[in-house]
Amino acid sequence: MSGREHGHDPALPHTTPPSGPPLVATKPGDELEVVPGFERENLQGWIPDLATEADIRTVIEKAFDYRGDVTVSRKDGSQIAGYLFDRRVGPTLDNSVIRLMLAESSQRPSIPYSEIAGISFTGRDTAAGKSYEAWVKKYWEKRQKGEKNISIEPEKLE
Repeated sequence: MSGREHGHDPALPHTTPPSGPPLVATKPGDELEVVPGFERENLQGWIPDLATEADIRTVIEKAFDYRGDVTVSRKDGSQIAGYLFDRRVGPTLDNSVIRLMLAESSQRPSIPYSEIAGISFTGRDTAAGKSYEAWVKKYWEKRQKGEKNISIEPEKLE
């Protein structure tokens, strides 16, 4: 075996030190840097304009990532509210569909993109303000107060 099967380059001597930063943390646990998270858009209450096909596709992707209910207005004037849990993207709006979970029933209606007149982000974003950074902040606040055996429990779901 040449070692190539395990990612080793046989042309390099086995004693070559790795380049780049060390793989082992050199600071005590309390001094390690925290990697910043990413900003989530606050979509709750947003009613976007759907003027073009690109607008429809972009807003549906945002609705799919949203952690609350949306209200879909159809071109026939009807509305349906639920959690957008699935979308099937096709080459045209007629071939693309979204699927919603309805709170009041076990139905999972499918709505073609071509029938969508508007999407409103009407439900509460159930994970807003519950980022890892918020959890760490609460931890450090409790620790600074001198609390021992700190355990931060998740909030109860509604």
